[in-house]
Amino acid sequence: MNSLPALPACCTPLDAHWPLPEAVPHCVFLSTRFSPSQLTADDFPRSRIEPPASIQRSVAKRQAEFLAGRLCARAALRQLDGTDNVPAIGEDRAPIWPAHVSGSITHGTGRAAAIVASKRHWQGLGMDLEDLLSAERAERLAGEILIPAEMQRMATGSAEQIALLVTLTFSVKESLFKALYPLVRKRFYFEHAEVLEWDIHGQVRLRLLTDLSSEWCNGTELQAQFGLHEGQLLSLVAIPS
Repeated sequence: MNSLPALPACCTPLDAHWPLPEAVPHCVFLSTRFSPSQLTADDFPRSRIEPPASIQRSVAKRQAEFLAGRLCARAALRQLDGTDNVPAIGEDRAPIWPAHVSGSITHGTGRAAAIVASKRHWQGLGMDLEDLLSAERAERLAGEILIPAEMQRMATGSAEQIALLVTLTFSVKESLFKALYPLVRKRFYFEHAEVLEWDIHGQVRLRLLTDLSSEWCNGTELQAQFGLHEGQLLSLVAIPS
């Protein structure tokens, strides 16, 4: 098997440290820090990653986060089962994983990560990284992200708690979409899921509010988890096979 190319200067060495409160067995997780200012014109060819046209036309930040995410994904697939694969972007904008693999890629300010597993163990994986919202921005966005029941539960919190809750709700609903969309091939939105409860230990309970398939229907409950680190929130929805 060919060795992977050296990482570009814009990315730090890949880190396998598990950042969430509960381990997910049979998964490979890798993350990296990236710096758009250190991205160079030949980082893609030297990394043996072909950027799609939309990425080639984009700004340095978007190019760097795409490259960092794909570097994590390729290395994670290599660790999982020796697959030498860089997930392409599908017409629906989602990564195209090998048929036997579930996976998810995410990036936030200066950080990217990927998680992969065999579908024998996990039929769906969804991961999302968000910068914590400021109190002012959380208040502005709450009505777009939270349903009325979530807004009601939020009302008694402090400004700091509200900012965390809005960020958390946004992130876990994004993770839910990433985990379920490959299974149902049907788009759904913030109003189609509800965060029922969460705790300081990083556990979250969600409920679907729409029918996506015969298996994934209105009222189905799922678990998620999240972790906070250096002003960012990482969430994960892992659906066992």
